Amino acid sequence: MGFVAAEHVDAVTELLRAQLERLPARSPLYADLFAGHGITPAAFAGLDDLRKLPFTDKQMLRDSQAAAPPLGRHAGIGMSEVIRVHASTGTTGRPSWVGVTRRDAAAWTDMVARSFRTMGATREDVILHATGMTLFVGGLPIRDAFERIGSTVVPIGTGASEKALLALETLGVTALHSTPSYARYLAEYLRGRGRDPRGFGLAKILVGGEPGGGEPAFRRAVEDEWGAPVTEGLGNADMAPVLFGEAPGSGGMRFTGGRHVVVELVDPDSGDPVSAETGATGELVYTAVDRECCPLVRFRTRDRVRVTGRADDGAPLIRCVGRTDDMLIVLGVNVFPAAVRDVVQTFHPRTTGAVQIVLAGPGPRVEPPLRVEAEHGGPGDHTALTGEIESMIRSRLSVRAAVTLVPPGSIERSEMKSRLVRVDA
Repeated sequence: MGFVAAEHVDAVTELLRAQLERLPARSPLYADLFAGHGITPAAFAGLDDLRKLPFTDKQMLRDSQAAAPPLGRHAGIGMSEVIRVHASTGTTGRPSWVGVTRRDAAAWTDMVARSFRTMGATREDVILHATGMTLFVGGLPIRDAFERIGSTVVPIGTGASEKALLALETLGVTALHSTPSYARYLAEYLRGRGRDPRGFGLAKILVGGEPGGGEPAFRRAVEDEWGAPVTEGLGNADMAPVLFGEAPGSGGMRFTGGRHVVVELVDPDSGDPVSAETGATGELVYTAVDRECCPLVRFRTRDRVRVTGRADDGAPLIRCVGRTDDMLIVLGVNVFPAAVRDVVQTFHPRTTGAVQIVLAGPGPRVEPPLRVEAEHGGPGDHTALTGEIESMIRSRLSVRAAVTLVPPGSIERSEMKSRLVRVDA
């Protein structure tokens, strides 16, 4: 349990033991799940015992809510105690509802504020908050965290780039918070109106909500566009909006969930524990320590991460390399769409960085070559560029690709998350 700070181990253990003891009486899903695996909460005596408990996955939550709407058999609390409802983004299927009690909301604010302080947000910042302000957990809860820090929040949301420009012109904005995709989108929007993003003097770009912020070439492109350093955070709609935050210059994100969540790293295939040593890869698994609504146990996030090193205090640092449910398999080789985008981005400005993988049918198995559409950056030797991109994909990702270059602006842009895979049936 290398993600739990040593000073929190005893408190987290006691809180989680009490949570698990009450859980079967509160949640029919966990009463059945524990009984089905022949275990009781008494099996948990210390954090290492978590591995004795069964996993929870996203499909189980969908089935739970279908069986007992609106919040499901796992909710653990009545709707009358819920002060707000969010929803997952639905990238892997039908969205699921996430209830938040007053105490849960306070814990979220605590965790998220700690994450953004780590990422560099301060009370002196004027932050253009450009993520969805409706059901998305990256909207209202992050606004609450910025206000806890004392930052000035400009809640633009999405679909309002003209208002973002007005705010940049008039409010002394020092930082942008958005998805990595929107940071690129807004820069393109400004340039299309004859404005240089660097001219607005932003000092910080704070990103999250999708892979991208940690991709080296993509990050360099965003930093070059804005003339400001990028830091990223990582969270999960079903557990907490942001649980990891990257300190400027640190080389990775550290766990910032404090005493509210226990993090495990597991092998995505076997489910076995993976030690959080530098260079290790695995899937993040979360357990709620003191959650009132939706107190999930060993929830599989499908976020695949790599341990990049250690912070000064010894805490593991990570980068998200993709989602295991987005992963493609080409002749036995695992390929993350975000990794393909990063390869294409290295050819900027000969490419714009916009890319889509085109599949003949649903993944994850793909017959080679991997079909990739990428936007070129304008006039030039496109035949040579195509060959260079294909060669680099093969060299870095160990798969054969067939690249088609298309004119700038051909691939759909999004103010939310980029759609990196398209299925052409």
